[in-house]
Amino acid sequence: MWITRTSINQPVFATMVMVALCVLGLFSYNRLRVERMPDINFPAIFIQVQYPGASPEAVENDVTKPIEEVVNTVNGVKLIRSNSWEGRSETYIELRLDANVERAVQDVRDKIALIRPGFPREVKDPLVLRGDFDNAQYWYRRAQRDFPGTGAVKQEIAAARQRLGAAS
Repeated sequence: MWITRTSINQPVFATMVMVALCVLGLFSYNRLRVERMPDINFPAIFIQVQYPGASPEAVENDVTKPIEEVVNTVNGVKLIRSNSWEGRSETYIELRLDANVERAVQDVRDKIALIRPGFPREVKDPLVLRGDFDNAQYWYRRAQRDFPGTGAVKQEIAAARQRLGAAS
């Protein structure tokens, strides 16, 4: 109640206290230490395996399922997501935040090396990468290099757009 009574009886004093609090808040806000781009280590592993000429079903049965089974035994695994395409298998492994990523990557490489002799002869060596954002550009360029058909598809789409634009 004394705040209300003081504010009514002495409005200049109440206004000055409010202004002082605002100035103190702005001063404190400017001195607050916050990193704009903090260094974040995203606990994830990415596995890509090439199986040229194989159907998605063959890729899933011969490559993706065995990889999922051995990777599931690695300590710290939270989530496993896999996709099988024609001639390619990709597996994304998300780890718990308290997991040691470097050790998990090494464990994944070791376990894949154990099952590698069971893959068909046409299967290329698996690519195992730690899932940090610094490698995103590398993954994109690697996928373009390994799958040159993606560039051809983009060229086809661009040509179709030009033909449609010329026809209208």
